Amino acid sequence: MADKRLLGLLLAGAILAAGPAAACPFCGVVSAPLARQRDDAGLVCIGEATGPASPDAQGLLAAPFRVLQVLPRRRPATIDAPVSVTARVSGPVVGTAVLLASADEPPRWKGVAADEGVLAYVVSAPDTELSAADRLAWFARRLEHPEPVIAEDAFAEFALAPYRDVRAAAEALATRPLAAWVADPGIDQRRRGFYGLALGIIAAARLPAERPASSTPLREALASAAGDFRAGSDGLMAGILVADGGEGLDWLLERAGPERPVDQRQLLAALRFAHEELAESLPAGAVEAATATLARSAAVAADAIVDLARLGAWGEIDSVAAWWDRAAEDPLIRRAVAGYLLACPEPEARRQLEEIERRDPKGLARARAAVGLPLGQ
Repeated sequence: MADKRLLGLLLAGAILAAGPAAACPFCGVVSAPLARQRDDAGLVCIGEATGPASPDAQGLLAAPFRVLQVLPRRRPATIDAPVSVTARVSGPVVGTAVLLASADEPPRWKGVAADEGVLAYVVSAPDTELSAADRLAWFARRLEHPEPVIAEDAFAEFALAPYRDVRAAAEALATRPLAAWVADPGIDQRRRGFYGLALGIIAAARLPAERPASSTPLREALASAAGDFRAGSDGLMAGILVADGGEGLDWLLERAGPERPVDQRQLLAALRFAHEELAESLPAGAVEAATATLARSAAVAADAIVDLARLGAWGEIDSVAAWWDRAAEDPLIRRAVAGYLLACPEPEARRQLEEIERRDPKGLARARAAVGLPLGQ
């Protein structure tokens, strides 16, 4: 039986390789959206800066504000409105700001610079208790808003939403110029990756009905990216998998050859997403086979082998074990090989481990120690 602690380590390695934790695996780390901060706050106010920002006692930037107005909320405030506050800020604030107080005692204040447009956005944003589909439909109309704060916040709502909720907002997303956005290299890479995924969703749903979207813009955007890791290609690839299933996977594998290590790494990220979310349209066997193909490339072998163990793809024992001698100078690949063979429940994996130990006992001991298991296990 596979050691549960080892499998936990392998899973942790796969998650770390996939990038920062977020509901959208291609969106990176985002701040808590303003509507969530608003609804979690003990008090929400409009304030006006009365002085410059400077480091507080903890060395974090803070600024003084005069409270102008308390914003109406569905739930009652948990603290009284003060006349003035000192609030943490991310940068200098001139003029008005949204002031958010925590429900702690004493409360902690945060200030977000906000002109009239941002203030109206914070007041109007749908309550977090509403259905996800209705909320995301509202935020979809504000993606790539000309006001940067609103554009970033609307994106954050989607970045933190579960995939099922993003799918439920497909009709609203279909009204946005997603094809133009994925073709624009100037779009922020995190957003471009998400827009690629969203375009795949509306293509799979055959939206808009009169002229259904397709994966063509995604394939063209990948071709223009030319292996640039900043292009959001992992999300574009995920969109192709959503839109085209197995045929899209074959196309991606064909273009992600050994001469394209960046594409290989991003395809691994798309395959992890497919394993978690696309089981209905992309069978587990296809994801395992594609991961095994990528595991033959030195550029991504370590991560791909970890993914094979995470998937329980135990039919790759011989090909994984063959990396031991080939990767004599690569401790990451050797650690992944040891982890895979130790986790595998098949007798052949134990035989391969014994053979490696006979040839290279010190190397195997180092790899097992790196994996995190004592030698006696």
